[in-house]
Amino acid sequence: MEITSNSCNKSKILIFGGTGYFGKHVVRASASFGHPTFVFVRPATPQMPPSSLQLRGEFRSLGVTLVQGELEEHEKMVSVLKQVDIVISVLPVSAIPDQIKIIDAIIAAGNIERFLPSEFGCEEDRITPLPPFEAFLEKKKKIRRLLEASTIPYTFVSANCYAAYFISLLLHPHDPRPDLVVYGTGEAKAVLNWEQDIAKYTIKVANDPRTRNRVVIYRPPGNIISQNELISSWEKKTGRRFEKVCVQEDELIKLSQIVIYAGLPSPDNIAVSILHSVFARGDLMSFDLDEDDLEASCLYPEIEYTTIDQLLDIFLVDPPEPARAALE
Repeated sequence: MEITSNSCNKSKILIFGGTGYFGKHVVRASASFGHPTFVFVRPATPQMPPSSLQLRGEFRSLGVTLVQGELEEHEKMVSVLKQVDIVISVLPVSAIPDQIKIIDAIIAAGNIERFLPSEFGCEEDRITPLPPFEAFLEKKKKIRRLLEASTIPYTFVSANCYAAYFISLLLHPHDPRPDLVVYGTGEAKAVLNWEQDIAKYTIKVANDPRTRNRVVIYRPPGNIISQNELISSWEKKTGRRFEKVCVQEDELIKLSQIVIYAGLPSPDNIAVSILHSVFARGDLMSFDLDEDDLEASCLYPEIEYTTIDQLLDIFLVDPPEPARAALE
């Protein structure tokens, strides 16, 4: 397949996993910044849900080119890669190891100027969470080490938490209830970034020579918040008071062990460990950034990111639909 585009002086971006929960935001951001944007998708089937067909239609209306294929089609991937400049992977949790196939194709193509593997979570080289979340991070670290040892220009992204997903999980704006669960003491700080902003930063990062072969951490100061602060803000905006049901850290540890013994499949087996890491232990804010670290809101002050306070206003009026797929 030959890729054509009318855009000038803009890098051509190929996205894997672009129809997923977060991937669709990356595709929209790439198109909105004027980049010739291409999405590697599985071939359409009669069993495909209407929502997936609608999303593909939306992409086409934005001028996005859909390239149908499978990750097993090495030669096809190489052919497409030779016609683009940047590759962004937003493959789901279950497909993290499959990125080796993309890396092999990038090496064979020999022309890719930047590759962003599917990370978009915590800074895995600086934390040690509970298993099985730790085992999942080891898979991501394997991809990191593979890229570091290769000649492929890369950028690793630590985007922290998807704000819309976790606000839905913690505050239940679609299903109002008298009580809310608090994990740990509720005092640990987390970083909640709106998915649309994460996507915008990611396109900027992918095209920035300063971020070549570096880690970029998304830690805007207006998005650092504890559960207790989040609930307090929500109470003020809704005019309601909520009873807090505390799940202590030791209870989360026990639950994570039960999950291991139960043999639950991914991503169900990592959910408890993530809650423990992010909200009970505060791993996202467990390390300081120094002058050698790259932080997205500092690199790109021209992007007016959505603060948690502003996002809660959006949830108050028209909350985005909750999506379990954020962990898939």
